Order: sequence, then C-alpha cells, then structure tokens
Amino acid sequence: MEKWSPRTKAVHAGTRRSQYGEMSEAIFMTQGFLYDTPEQAEARFIESDPDEFIYARYGNPTVKMFEDRIAALEGTEDAFATASGMAAVNGAVFANVKAGDHVVSSRALFGSCLYILEDILPRFGVEVTFVDGTDLAAWENAIRDDTKMVFLETVANPTLEVIDLEAVAKLAHAKSAVVVVDNVFATPVFSHAVAQGADIVVYSATKHIDGQGRCLGGVICGTTQMIRKTIEPYLKHTGGSLSPFNAWVMLKGLETMQLRCEAQAATALKVAQALEGHPKLARVLYPYLASHPQCDVAKRQMDAGGTVVSLDIKGGKDEAFRLLNALNIISISNNLGDSKSLVTHPTTTTHQRLTDEQRAALGITNGLVRLSIGLEDGDDLLADLHHALDAI
Repeated sequence: MEKWSPRTKAVHAGTRRSQYGEMSEAIFMTQGFLYDTPEQAEARFIESDPDEFIYARYGNPTVKMFEDRIAALEGTEDAFATASGMAAVNGAVFANVKAGDHVVSSRALFGSCLYILEDILPRFGVEVTFVDGTDLAAWENAIRDDTKMVFLETVANPTLEVIDLEAVAKLAHAKSAVVVVDNVFATPVFSHAVAQGADIVVYSATKHIDGQGRCLGGVICGTTQMIRKTIEPYLKHTGGSLSPFNAWVMLKGLETMQLRCEAQAATALKVAQALEGHPKLARVLYPYLASHPQCDVAKRQMDAGGTVVSLDIKGGKDEAFRLLNALNIISISNNLGDSKSLVTHPTTTTHQRLTDEQRAALGITNGLVRLSIGLEDGDDLLADLHHALDAI
C-alpha cells in the first residue's frame, strides 16, 4: 500500500472483510461486542489490538476501515472518526489544552470554529490570541514560549484567504506548539498539510468526503501517539464518535472523492475566470486567480484552487439576495463540497453571530456570497449565474 497512489488508497486502503468475503465494505451495526471469557474482556479493556473492539463509542470495524483509509490518504499514522466536523474540531482542540494554556489562531474562521476558540476556551481558562493569518510577522509576535497550540484554516471560510502553512508551522514548532489545521477547503485531494508541517489535520467529512449531501461526519488525522493517547481518550468518554452507517457512507464517498473534486475544482476555476471583472461584482475570490492576494502561496501549497468561489456583489445584501433568488440550478444552502452547486450569504447565515465590525475585519461584506461548485456542466452554471447577475 505504501507505493499506491492516493486514488488507489481512496478505494482500497483499510479494507477489512468478514468470513463471507463481501466485496463492498460491511456495515457492523452494533453498539457492543461479546467476549468469550471474563479474562478476555479484562485483557481487552487493558489494551486491545486494532481488530478487537469493546463498544461503538470506542471503535467499530466499519468506522475503523474509514479511519485507516483516510489516514492512508492523508499520510498520517492514524485517525479518529467523529460525529461531525465540529466534533472533530472540538476534540482536536480540547484534548490538547487545559486551563492556563495559550493558543494562537488565525482570525478568519468558520463561525462555529470561532465560537469554540473565542467563547468556549476562555471559559475554561485558556488564553487565545487571534492574528491576521496571512501576516507572518503577526504569527511570530503572537506565538510565545508557553503557546501550546496553533490553530488555522488553511483556506479561510468564506473569504478564501490562504495561510502559508509551512511558514507558520516552523514558527510554532520552534516553540514546541502543536499545529492544528482545519483543512476542509483545501480537501484531502489537493492538500499536503502533513508534509507542510501540520501535526493534526481536521476534516468535516460531511463536505467533500461524503460530498453528496447524505450525512454528517468528521475525522482527526495525526500520529498514533496523538490519536490513541490524547484524542481517543477525550472523544470516547465525551461521546463524539461516528456511527457505523455514516462511516460506511464516508467509505463509499472516498472511492469517488478525487474524481469529484478534480472536476469541481476545474469548473470552479472556469467560473472564477469567466466572472472576474463583471461590472456587477466588486470582487471574485478564488485561490488560483492571479488577482488573489495569496495566489503564489496557494499554488505552492495546493494542487488546485479548490471547489469554492466567493463573489462580492455590488449593492450589498439586497442585490446579493436578488442574485440568490434568481438562480435556477444553484441551490441556496449553507453546506459546501456537495455534488450539487450551492450558494450561501455568510453575513446572514454562517457568520451572522459576528458583529458588523468583526465581519468587516474579516472582509465579509454584506454583498459577499459563497459559491460551492458541484458536478454540473460548467457552461450551465455560468449561464445560471449570468442570468442571476442580469436580475440585479
């Protein structure tokens, strides 16, 4: 398996077959497991091998297949699957900090990530410093000798800022801080986060891994020591584990993820290039556009620009709503990474809890819309967008 390409690993890695030799991965819908003797139960609770299970909150054969497959694909030793992407973020952060610790984070974050770092962590005595993620001097000034963790989105939601992960990781590791990255927008297909210095990589599997709008899931990737000695004890006792059925859906999603993401990213670039300079748009944001402030970083760090394009509509909220209401193919939803194209207005949805000042600091204007490109024909999507722009 070491020599397999990522596309092959996404189909075959981690497969476990029962005595029946099933072709498709089996769904082990059970919450508990039996023991032949009390001695066997005692031994398993002390230390179990990868093919021994205790309770579904601790692990499950179907879930383990998903964990092994995504770890092989990501290039980490191990992974722990969670009930949602936010369960993964929560687990990765809270398992690694305690009262008195210091965390440095990029300021541009998904609303729920920001809530954990800005509202919840300080309640438990953890100090958090926020910085402009694109400013390396700000990172260097903020990371201290007592900094325990650095947290960032490699590509920020929804403004698509791209952070120089390798440079930030070097600064963090110089102070022995753990580097945790939310890598959803970069995707497991286009990112090389581990090679660039990430210690823990977090995904919302709900997005590109499932990629077909079916169920929630998340995953934390890292070393075996980190996953089994730090992450697992926290998550198995707090209940954030992934269900066997959802793990099976994620396994099926991994089989086609690279094909889907490559097609979606190609269309996203086509849409971004076609719409850049449109008279009714103040900005078109896409990491692989030459006009993007971090285009060079994005091309060095990612194999493609991703599946999301952000459009800043002149005229603010009213005109953005006119555009959304005029779309026929593209659906209004706050999800992303789906095979169907989706659009959302962050100011009134995903980032509505932020103050006007906070949104302004992040570059989230009243006219900004986040467009997640699906698998539809690119010309059809452009026709839909041009029709909607004509309605403004």
